[in-house]
Amino acid sequence: MLALMDSTFVMAIDQGTTSTRAMIFDRAGRVVGADQLEHEQIFPQAGWVEHDPVEMWLNTTRVIAGALENAHLDGSQIAAVGITNQRETTVVWDKVTGNPVCNAIVWQDTRTQSICDDLAADGGVDRFKELSGLPLATYFSGPKIRWILDHIPGARERAERGELLFGNTDTWILWNLTGVHATDVTNASRTMLMDLRTLQWDAAVAEALGVPVRMLPEIRSSSEVYAVCRSGPLQGVPVAGILGDQQAATFGQGCLSPGLAKNTYGTGCFMLLNTGHEVVPSHNGLLTTVCYQLGQNAPVYALEGSIAVAGSLVQWVRDNLGLISKAEEIEELAKQVRDNGGAYFVPAFSGLFAPHWRPDARGALVGLTRFVNKFHLARAVLESTAFQTREVLDAMEADSGITLSELKVDGGMVLNETLMQFQADILGVDVVRPIVNETTALGAAYAAGLAVGYWESTDDILANWGEGKRWQPRMPVAERDRTFRMWKKAVTKTLDWVDADTPG
Repeated sequence: MLALMDSTFVMAIDQGTTSTRAMIFDRAGRVVGADQLEHEQIFPQAGWVEHDPVEMWLNTTRVIAGALENAHLDGSQIAAVGITNQRETTVVWDKVTGNPVCNAIVWQDTRTQSICDDLAADGGVDRFKELSGLPLATYFSGPKIRWILDHIPGARERAERGELLFGNTDTWILWNLTGVHATDVTNASRTMLMDLRTLQWDAAVAEALGVPVRMLPEIRSSSEVYAVCRSGPLQGVPVAGILGDQQAATFGQGCLSPGLAKNTYGTGCFMLLNTGHEVVPSHNGLLTTVCYQLGQNAPVYALEGSIAVAGSLVQWVRDNLGLISKAEEIEELAKQVRDNGGAYFVPAFSGLFAPHWRPDARGALVGLTRFVNKFHLARAVLESTAFQTREVLDAMEADSGITLSELKVDGGMVLNETLMQFQADILGVDVVRPIVNETTALGAAYAAGLAVGYWESTDDILANWGEGKRWQPRMPVAERDRTFRMWKKAVTKTLDWVDADTPG
């Protein structure tokens, strides 16, 4: 353990899909300072989603300084830094200059479908699933690395000479903070390149994907001192925790025992169920992933249901349709009507993720009549997230044999009480929001603080967790069954949309 001296707080850097923020927590897990900046969402063509890695790094430096200023602290009062991040988003850069070879390819991007199809021709979409826990899908980092090496002039030759480095955004931020090229087991488990059981890169899979192993970061645990920050206001402060955003939220929610689950409502929507030290294969469209690993302890695994579009649908309604000017206005519109008026919105903008894994799907708004108005559409937008969550929960219970009695929730959308009530209604179980909703950043802070002795054990996580609000189901069972049946019918209308010559 490192001597804590007079340091009294832990900082988390949360590099997310739409923004980067820094949050500072005290020992009770309460926020004492924060800052946040959005970064540009780049859409070069249909199906492509990119971020500028340099913009993300510069924003990181700014929010670090901003959070310290807002908390009236300086770097000497920070015991450790944790990093949490949008997973699968792929950055490749020059190991000497630090210049990215191209924009980051975001997890939502679908340009690698032909690569996935070619790989699936030998062994099917589950070709690497036994080893990696993941089906062949555009979602994951491995095919994105392959695309960059195949399409950026000179990139493959440079990578094979050892001149280029790869990382998800956790690695990109860590490298810029410390100069160390590393990742943690949770992020590595999202590349399709890591063996879930050995927690090491698999050379055979890397060769099949056309990815030189030498460009991959060192895999470390989720809670240990990786290095110290080499400059800026955090100079000398250890970076001691890394967790992919959904694993961080699971950790921050205190889902530390097998059978406990959480659902995070952000850009996408992600449910994780702790399965303990057992690697549980999914037969119902879920992913098997690493939940976390604390130092030298045995890894903890999870089943995950990944939904591509949740909060980003509200963003789309705001930015592309102009129906609202601020995201929170969607609830006010939805509250004007009792139900969706028969309209269902299936937001398959990047195909359908769990539990369907149908890259050929595209978004659809169905069930329209002259009766439907903008209030019904707003409600259909919110309900789509709850319906998708129900699909994932059903798959999770089928895979695990565990029937959940309640679901812990977090993320920006859980402030939408209309959505949370409908979520409880359509699930038929209680939905519980914690007092501290920022569980993604908090989970990264816990991982870092545990590594340096700021918190003594995971018992402190459980002691800090507190229930903020609970929603109980109110919808009659017959109505729940009917609306979910109609949702499943709506999903069928999105399938088989993409043909070989369909753009995006």
